[in-house]
Amino acid sequence: MTKALLFKDIDEPGLTTLEVYKRRGGYESLRKALAMTPEQVLVELEASGLRGRGGAGFAMGKKVSFLPKGAIDKYLVCNADESEPGTFKDRELMQKSPHTLIEGIIIASYAAGANRSFIYIRGEYSRQADILDVALSEAREAGLVGEDILGSGHSLSLIVHRGAGAYICGEETGLLDSLEGKRGNPRLKPPFPANQGLYQGPTLINNVETLATVPTIIGMGGAEYAKLGTETSKGTKLVSISGHVQRPGNYEIELGIPAREIIYGLAGGPPEGRQVKCWFPGGSSSPVLLADDLDLPYDFDSMAKAGSMLGSGAIIVVDDSTPIIDVALKVARFYRHESCGKCTPCREGTNWTVKLLERIDRGDATPMDIEIIASECENIIGNCLCVLGDAMAMPIGSMIVKFREEFEAHLEATRARSDLGAIHA
Repeated sequence: MTKALLFKDIDEPGLTTLEVYKRRGGYESLRKALAMTPEQVLVELEASGLRGRGGAGFAMGKKVSFLPKGAIDKYLVCNADESEPGTFKDRELMQKSPHTLIEGIIIASYAAGANRSFIYIRGEYSRQADILDVALSEAREAGLVGEDILGSGHSLSLIVHRGAGAYICGEETGLLDSLEGKRGNPRLKPPFPANQGLYQGPTLINNVETLATVPTIIGMGGAEYAKLGTETSKGTKLVSISGHVQRPGNYEIELGIPAREIIYGLAGGPPEGRQVKCWFPGGSSSPVLLADDLDLPYDFDSMAKAGSMLGSGAIIVVDDSTPIIDVALKVARFYRHESCGKCTPCREGTNWTVKLLERIDRGDATPMDIEIIASECENIIGNCLCVLGDAMAMPIGSMIVKFREEFEAHLEATRARSDLGAIHA
């Protein structure tokens, strides 16, 4: 059984309040961190091997080290725009233990030398934003946020900023534009946010789960944390499991356990009499895997070697009662709707993918259209301003490869029905 770290006290009554959080050991890691130098805190973060929990999986300690040194205004931005379909772990963290996130932000800002910070939360999370606002007020009154925190000399302003419901603002540079009051469009990189981010200043951007893990790392020590997980995927991970499973929800697992243990052991597997047809290991933007892949270790590298990605840790299970064309259409329509339209491969590619899938579904297509979709997906990947185009092309492309026969059979069946209908008409 995985030792719970982030979810250890998650259902403790009143954990949203400063009183209960402190009674459970809250802000002790902050005191410990402030007694260290920023460089020592950074050493602990690097020793932990913590990789970003928002999707990219980049080492957090290394990300912090990229920020320039010296007396210059630096920013820390928490990406709480949890919009990836199938992902809802950050919502539970913010709703039930907001002070964990706040403590993590303060420690990370101290290590990075940042004195201004923001939590950018998706517009639909109004309840969670209200909870964060109350927790932040408590932290300010207790001297945990603001000037000269606990007499350490470190000062930090922290603001909760509500988005307006755009998936594209989960992309870090689109988020920065939105924070600045602009339309949330991705920026061309380089320059990268670490050098030129919010208000053109050096900016560290991390996901909610990543920052919420920081107090645990400081509390137990980076080397101790690194003993959990695998050689390249350290620690525990929150996974959101949805789709055709009997016990959907959020679970904390140790990275490296078999995916079967998560889907069947924790989530109860698909409904009685059904089999797993395919599953998304990291939200709707990850290439699908098959039932044969269930015994793979669930960690960053194993998922990548299997041709997919761990992403945000959102596992979506599809059972054998669902036609693959339905899954493909839902994914493609979502990304077409959420494309900002700034670059051609994404704007046109998502639209044409939806149109071609709809032709297959209606029976108007030819086998050549399946080839065109596969080719289109290949041309989108790696050619967009941000990864939104890839986020549609990767799963759709994987479905075409792994379920080619089903797409062809569906095309033939629907075409035969429409031909029959035309004869009778």
